[in-house]
Amino acid sequence: MQKLLRTVVSLAVCCCLALSVTAGAATFSIDFDLESEGVVLINLDTNTTVYEKNADERLEPASITKIMTYAVVCDHVEDLEGTMTTVSENVNNELTGTGSSMSGIIVGEELSVLELLNLMMVPSGNDAALALAEYVGGGDWHDFVDMMNEKAEELGCEDTHFANPHGLHDDDHYTTPNDMAKITQYALNLPHFTEITNQLYYTLRATNKSAEPRTVYSTNRMLNQNIDNGEYYYPYAVGIKTGSHDEAGYCLVSTAVKNGYNYLCVAMGCPYYTSDGSTNHHGEMLDSRNLYEWAFDNLERQSVVSEGDALGEVKLEYAWDQDRLQVVAASDFSTILPTSVEASSIVVETDLPDSVEAPVQKGQKVGTATLSYAGQELTTVDLVAAESVERSNLLHTISQIRNVVTSRWFLVIVGVILLLLVIYIILALIYNRKKNKLKKVKKFRRM
Repeated sequence: MQKLLRTVVSLAVCCCLALSVTAGAATFSIDFDLESEGVVLINLDTNTTVYEKNADERLEPASITKIMTYAVVCDHVEDLEGTMTTVSENVNNELTGTGSSMSGIIVGEELSVLELLNLMMVPSGNDAALALAEYVGGGDWHDFVDMMNEKAEELGCEDTHFANPHGLHDDDHYTTPNDMAKITQYALNLPHFTEITNQLYYTLRATNKSAEPRTVYSTNRMLNQNIDNGEYYYPYAVGIKTGSHDEAGYCLVSTAVKNGYNYLCVAMGCPYYTSDGSTNHHGEMLDSRNLYEWAFDNLERQSVVSEGDALGEVKLEYAWDQDRLQVVAASDFSTILPTSVEASSIVVETDLPDSVEAPVQKGQKVGTATLSYAGQELTTVDLVAAESVERSNLLHTISQIRNVVTSRWFLVIVGVILLLLVIYIILALIYNRKKNKLKKVKKFRRM
């Protein structure tokens, strides 16, 4: 039952992600520079992309890969807390000499899937990611990676391919900020995801290989004001995952919540080193924080169209006492706009037929309206009839007769009939003339 429910939720989220893409978005300009190579900022309340920079550029994700690892694990394990697995020797062998971030799990240690998810997401343990991939992949993490790529396709990712479950460098391991946002939006609906990724630390219980509990700490400096003198701390940040290595640079996927607004930011490819070769500061975190502050200070949700708003009219046929039908919005639509912009600045372009025929039912779809701002399409809403209108049978009958008598085929038939009639008359005249002539000849002979 849980697996069925999870499948239904998965399909629902995927559908929502698809819809969010087709709904369109209005991106806005910022007045500051960003260090990250690729960025996307999304308002989660409306699924609106409000800012992007190289959001479809192919970049290495480093450890933000683990967001997809988390998603695939949850898709295939029903009981996260009750499902146990044993850390294999292969986990250590695979990662030896890679300089990986590790959670410190021990070969032969018996851990639950939920514990491994904590150890993967909080301290960014590559060993925990590999242990999970081995378990779900049936002993072979390569099979798990196939599942990751299948999931990416299912979520509508357009330029994503995973080569491992942890994010270490591989030329065939890449994604884009937009694709990473789709993956994260899916993960945000999974069990324990926000809770786990928002922890400052995680304490693992005593296990069969360790008599003492062990505590690991989050790599996300935006969550902790006690690291680096609070340089990267942002009080409104909530989760999610950091990533970094030489080829990928610094990467960060995060969310922030303030005054009822929810945003998701993906920042990738922030330079790992400065021009003099020293390790760079975390520009991806500063970029994210600055974008959040800009959004919270300058953008707001505005109602653009309400259900029932009149957006046009269309010619009405076969109605006795009216010749125009008013059309209204079938649903509400709100979006994120700059605080300085009025909803009246939205351009509405209707797509309506030349006319509609009665009878018409209230709420019947008649056409659509496309809403745009600053040349960017926001969404398309259905236009429906504002009222029901009965058909006049008399007008309809008259119209049908008129249509018949003015149709091309009717005129052709009438023309043919007239032509035949003319021919008949001519032939009749000729026949009568010959007949009369013959009578005169017979009369003359009798004389």
